[in-house]
Amino acid sequence: MMSIVERELELKLVLSPERSIPVPARLTYRTDDPYAVHIAFHIGSESPVHWTFARELLVEGVFRPCGHGDVRIWPTKVAGSSVICVALTSPDGDALLEVNSAAVAAWVERTLRVVPPGSEADRLGLDEALAELLAPLPADDLWLSDPWASDDAPSQDGEA
Repeated sequence: MMSIVERELELKLVLSPERSIPVPARLTYRTDDPYAVHIAFHIGSESPVHWTFARELLVEGVFRPCGHGDVRIWPTKVAGSSVICVALTSPDGDALLEVNSAAVAAWVERTLRVVPPGSEADRLGLDEALAELLAPLPADDLWLSDPWASDDAPSQDGEA
């Protein structure tokens, strides 16, 4: 059975060291996609902006800087408050976001209780899917049988 862990949050889009704007977002974790976290940013457009990245990256980013390339995450303090910074890079531009550290850590902890680290592959059902793919079917007997007569069989002209 699939489970979903969601949390509505308000992140801050950092425009400059002195200025940021609030961005409502939804964190989503689904057990049918156990390695990933999904974030939908509601930025006032017709549809939200979606990002998906490794849950492990967010788990680690709560404690120490991690990631490279498109997604980088690190904990820090801003005005005495613990926050997690998320830097996103895409062909459309870059964004630096700040989010309350305790809120993210609590949500991450909920995902880890639903699917403990190291058990993600069990949720994918790969062994069962592979077994089903490789299971012989009745028609396989036709493909596995030898289409040519045995070399020991007598030929039609009576010679052996």
